[in-house]
Amino acid sequence: MIPRNTICLWYDGGALDAARFYVQTFPDSALGAVTRAPADYPAGKEGDVLTVEFTVAGIPCLGLNGGPGIQHNQAFSFQIATDDQAETDRLWDAIVGNGGEANVCGWCRDRWGLSWQITPRALSAAITDSDRAVARRAFEAMMKMGKIDIAAIEAARRG
Repeated sequence: MIPRNTICLWYDGGALDAARFYVQTFPDSALGAVTRAPADYPAGKEGDVLTVEFTVAGIPCLGLNGGPGIQHNQAFSFQIATDDQAETDRLWDAIVGNGGEANVCGWCRDRWGLSWQITPRALSAAITDSDRAVARRAFEAMMKMGKIDIAAIEAARRG
């Protein structure tokens, strides 16, 4: 059954490769139907992969091989909450190490241009702490990071 709301992500021919990578990388992910174009279209030929249904971290998505006209940007990103440094490192390293790019404050971009926020739950708890001084210290520490270092966030939280 097709979900009522699905995120449609535009790719320039890489939808199936991207979906396979996400399914291998993120828990609670699955590959669904692959639809091939029934006729030639501006970005491809009859029989080319047109769409790929997949779930990434529980979110239903549709990858559309729409061609080179549209680029991903940071206005849209997946935010993945992690439980510990090992999970944070694994996901960050998978994205960046597979042709992606590191950014700041837990953000990175995969090789298809899609942005990800790899966000430890410890960071979220620290920057929303009811003690404003604690939240500020954690926030200021985060602002100096690429990949989030939970030990450094906890140290900042303690003061």
